[in-house]
Amino acid sequence: TIGMSNWVPPTARNNRQPVFNQGMEYELDPRNVGIPGSVQLTKDAKNLIGISIGGGAPLCPCLYVVQVFDNTPAAKDGTLSSGDEIVGVNNISVKGKTKVEVAKAIQAIKPDNERKCQGVTSHHGEIPHPRMLQNITQRYLYIILQITIDNAEVTINYVKLQADPKQGKTLDIVLKKVKHRIVENMSSSTADSLGLSRAILCNDTLVKRLEELQQNSTVYVGLIEKARAMMKSTAKLIAAHKAFGEAFAAIGVKEPQANASLAFSRFGEAHRNLERFGTQLLRNVAPVVSDLMTYLNKAIPDTRLTIKKYADVKFEYLAYCLKVKEMDDEEYGYAAMHESLYRVETGNYEYRLVLRCRHDARVRFAKLRQDVMVKLELLDHKHVQDLCSQLRRLVASLTEYHQSCITEMEETDIFPIEIDLNRALRKTAPNIEIEAQ
Repeated sequence: TIGMSNWVPPTARNNRQPVFNQGMEYELDPRNVGIPGSVQLTKDAKNLIGISIGGGAPLCPCLYVVQVFDNTPAAKDGTLSSGDEIVGVNNISVKGKTKVEVAKAIQAIKPDNERKCQGVTSHHGEIPHPRMLQNITQRYLYIILQITIDNAEVTINYVKLQADPKQGKTLDIVLKKVKHRIVENMSSSTADSLGLSRAILCNDTLVKRLEELQQNSTVYVGLIEKARAMMKSTAKLIAAHKAFGEAFAAIGVKEPQANASLAFSRFGEAHRNLERFGTQLLRNVAPVVSDLMTYLNKAIPDTRLTIKKYADVKFEYLAYCLKVKEMDDEEYGYAAMHESLYRVETGNYEYRLVLRCRHDARVRFAKLRQDVMVKLELLDHKHVQDLCSQLRRLVASLTEYHQSCITEMEETDIFPIEIDLNRALRKTAPNIEIEAQ
């Protein structure tokens, strides 16, 4: 096996000695000094506990858990994991048994035929009818008995696989991750023409959502650029209004005629109001741009990073799946030739280690997939709802600004303005006189 660490020389076969613990016999692997234990599992409605078993006679000296299926009694309990050795069922040793025999033994376990509780005797298939029971207490006991009979319990004696996941992450696994990463962006026809197999998870819609995120980013960048350009133009317009207001106010102060002075002062005040309206517009638009920037610079990159982490974990999980398949094919090939495979006849530790690594990678894969789905759902909600809200705020602020400016200028009805230039010049320049036209 490429890159498989902790290889044991042939002499290690002599070091594998049977160990007895509470009547259970198991193989003591020098690479796997496990901790024995037992777990009691209640079968589901399908008479299953939710594990698949590998190994066993006649090729492998031990039996082990290959996979723990989701939403099953074993998965809900959480004690058993892939790679753990099974040494007994209901405290009966399974040493020398085949995996089929052990599976049938687990399925054959039924509830106890006889249940006794406070004077009520029940035989499986001969439960008394509730009307035959004399009091309320016995009616409740009848229900308890029926539930007890329907749920069979199985005790699995095991030895935990003591393994470092880093030992399973070999160069072979790294190369397989690279392969899956390359195949991810290929079409099925291209991959087939190159002789590369595409895993079913390669066609993942979550990874394709990166393109949608990129499109959303482009939309937000455009909105932010337009909003900033509008704010810069408004700032320049505010400065012009301020300058006009100061100029007209100065003219109103110096104008000797009362009507003209009042008109210029009023016109200067109107430009000061326009400046105030523009300032308020900038204050209203700034939070909108800030929210858009938060979505663009924090929410989208965080989700993109989560998707990349998810993709990396997915490729690692696919690499372990491919490794397990290769080891299975190798084992089937040797079995077809009626030859023994060294790693199998010595406890199949390498295979069990890969199974454990695949299990751990699958757990991380499922967790990150859930995180990605939640974040994408939140982003979609924010993109649809929050973006519409921000655009409404932006349009409402612009509408309010322009409406206020129109109203202010309509109320400033000071034209035409009559000015006696001769009187003004005589006051400012007595030596100059303008002839009336």
